[in-house]
Amino acid sequence: METIFVKEAEQARKWYIIDAAGKPMGRVAAKAAYIARGKNKPTFTKNQLMGDFVVIINAEKAAVTGGKEQKKIYHHHTGFVGGLRSYTYEKTLEKHPTEPMERAVAGMLPNGRLGRKMMANVKIYAGAEHPHAAQNPQPIEL
Repeated sequence: METIFVKEAEQARKWYIIDAAGKPMGRVAAKAAYIARGKNKPTFTKNQLMGDFVVIINAEKAAVTGGKEQKKIYHHHTGFVGGLRSYTYEKTLEKHPTEPMERAVAGMLPNGRLGRKMMANVKIYAGAEHPHAAQNPQPIEL
């Protein structure tokens, strides 16, 4: 039996949409990463960009449990000495409503060039409006 190799350019790419309102953030992120990576296809190859496009709407309304609004802390470093900055989930959501979802999805994708390309295929929006209606994204239920 021969192994079938599909080139990235020949791969059929679909568009999917996930409404995150009221759904657990981790489950939404896991489903988006699964589709963006291409694991839902029989032609999945771990070293190629085979995934589909994913649009996540209502990212700011995703549910978190266990008091994570105050307990979960995001860190980033400014690059200067003593420049470690920390923010709670609540503060991060106020300032950048899509950042927690972006970090959750990016953390579930591979690190490196391929992971960054996969993350570029994930479009995250805070509200219900998105500019990808022309691509006719198919809704996904969790």
